[in-house]
Amino acid sequence: MVGDENGRVLGFGRGGPCNHVGAAEGRAKFTRAIRECVGKACAQAGLEPSSVRFAAACLGFSGGPADKQAILEEILPAERLAVTTDALIALSGATAGEPGIITIAGTGSIAFGRNAAGKTARAGGWGFVFGDEGGAFDVVRQSLRAALRYEEGWGPPTVLRRVLLEATGASDANDLLHRFYTTEYPRPRIASYAALVDQAAVEGDAVAGRLLENAAQELASIAAAVRGQLFDRNESARVAYIGGVFRSGILLERFRTLVELEESNRCGPPVYGPAAGALIEAYRNAGLAPKITNLPEAEK
Repeated sequence: MVGDENGRVLGFGRGGPCNHVGAAEGRAKFTRAIRECVGKACAQAGLEPSSVRFAAACLGFSGGPADKQAILEEILPAERLAVTTDALIALSGATAGEPGIITIAGTGSIAFGRNAAGKTARAGGWGFVFGDEGGAFDVVRQSLRAALRYEEGWGPPTVLRRVLLEATGASDANDLLHRFYTTEYPRPRIASYAALVDQAAVEGDAVAGRLLENAAQELASIAAAVRGQLFDRNESARVAYIGGVFRSGILLERFRTLVELEESNRCGPPVYGPAAGALIEAYRNAGLAPKITNLPEAEK
């Protein structure tokens, strides 16, 4: 997202995907993605990508900024270049740059916050082996565990076994587990089955319902952990949420209820998306604080 000095968005572009850049192919993919999305945004803004120089730029990525800074300095001319995490730009967009907390639950999960003094804190986000509680991958992992327990006779009945087998073509829960260990089922593919868990819960499956409520509890807990690090007990705090897991009405309702048990919390959807958050941070780094205007429909 490219904006002028008054906060007006001039151009917006999409590119990618890209993630870690350690391997040679990762670096090429990353560079291509950046040039693609910046190029599209510049074209929409009437700027020539090869000659434009930005007063400030902010970019947020998963996996940390350390391996991306040097590459970006080569390909993105900017007087001030800030390379940070995807959590920071999601927070800045969600609160329109104001203090608050963002709980992100897509394939994985993390909570991140910043207070009025500029102090930041996080909880969660430690990957699918040691963390990511309440994320979509974790919801499906818990669902498969429930299906295995039911199949082996030491867990309650649940339609999750049938639903997951039908969706994957596996012969039984044991077969499905072994499939999920193969490269045929990367984490995003496994995480996509969380929508089936939500549907089962909507249709009345008690096990699926409990799994979603437990996921909401985990997400509310990491949000509370961040709040405890940044805000005084009676201090008002905005808590926003973003990510595919929150498409579940059951999970979202439970999450909001738990978050607002703390009376000083105000829980709601994000004001803007992460791209606008990155633009807000770029303005902040340039010493500006304009109101963002002319947002594309996809980002409102």
